[in-house]
Amino acid sequence: MKFRVLLLLLCSVVFMNMSAQEYAPFSGLSIGSGYRNSFVKNRVFDNTFLSVGFGGNIYLGDFNGDAAFEDRLGSLGSVSFGKWFNPYIANRLKYDAGVFKNFEYDLEKNLSIRQLTYGNVHLDFMFDITNCLGRYDERRIMRIIPFVGGGYAHRPEKVFGDRKIKRSESPTLNMGLLIPIRLSERVDLYLEGQYTMLNEQFNRVDMHHEEDRLISAMFGLNFKLGKTNFQVIESMDYYLLNDLNNEINNLRSQNDELSKRPKYCPECPENSAIVNNIEREMIYKIVVFKLNSSIIDANQMTNIFDMAKFAIQNNVPIKITGYADRETGNPKYNYTLSEKRARAVAKILNEKYGVSKDKISISWYGDELQPYIVNEWNRLVIMESE
Repeated sequence: MKFRVLLLLLCSVVFMNMSAQEYAPFSGLSIGSGYRNSFVKNRVFDNTFLSVGFGGNIYLGDFNGDAAFEDRLGSLGSVSFGKWFNPYIANRLKYDAGVFKNFEYDLEKNLSIRQLTYGNVHLDFMFDITNCLGRYDERRIMRIIPFVGGGYAHRPEKVFGDRKIKRSESPTLNMGLLIPIRLSERVDLYLEGQYTMLNEQFNRVDMHHEEDRLISAMFGLNFKLGKTNFQVIESMDYYLLNDLNNEINNLRSQNDELSKRPKYCPECPENSAIVNNIEREMIYKIVVFKLNSSIIDANQMTNIFDMAKFAIQNNVPIKITGYADRETGNPKYNYTLSEKRARAVAKILNEKYGVSKDKISISWYGDELQPYIVNEWNRLVIMESE
């Protein structure tokens, strides 16, 4: 009864896992723990894998404990196919086949050995602890992956002299630990331990236990198919969007107000006043970056162009300062990242928009200084005219 309840619970968990694989949308690594990130959902055959393994087993049940350990060792092989839905959740379909050794007492009370073949197909839910609780890194050398699953085991009929052991079938509860060791981008060596629960009469010996068990250990190769890594989805910065929308609405209001003025306006200031107005607006410009990136997005080029145009027209130097946010990465990494961001902006000013190098000064502070209270806003470069 206990075994059937456990199997029912397991099937429910696996079914819910398979029916809820729509994960919310950098590649190959994340900043911070994996579970704190969302990842782009890859195509059907991306992040799939095929594994083959070989090993040994021991059958636990009935009189087997009366035999010597070395006499109880059996053999098995396995093949499995699965898919990672994100860096720490996967399902696989696995088939184990092999020989286990069963022991019985004959009429003379001698312990006799019976070698029985079996097969076990099962669907497993896999959970990568390393990529979930630690930082997701596709190049990590070793990972720890517990799994749990359920399936069906079969054992064909076998005849030993005048003793016939009939065919057996059993539902199974499978659980264990998988440790992949990276060999290359597409190949892992893996070690696996597995514990399988079977019904009491799978070996056709009934001692009124609740279940028999099979413990196996194996090693093998895991081959990664399709795309092998995941891409982090950067969270939407709603504060920044609201600020940009407010700025757009403000400019629209100014434009509406200007449109009401007559075409000829004697009291309006001359062009020099307009230039002064532009000067006040262009004293300070920012370039915003995505998480862990020093690549300048196309939508940030306008600010760089405006600053370059102002600097050239007014023959003034530009001060560039790079920053990184404090809540991701570490101080050493963020210091280097802020330098890359500052130099990327300086390069665009010089090579794309023609600002002389001697008019550009560069500095960077990593996460030592934070211009804004909101953490995400500090992934930026500030440009100032001097």
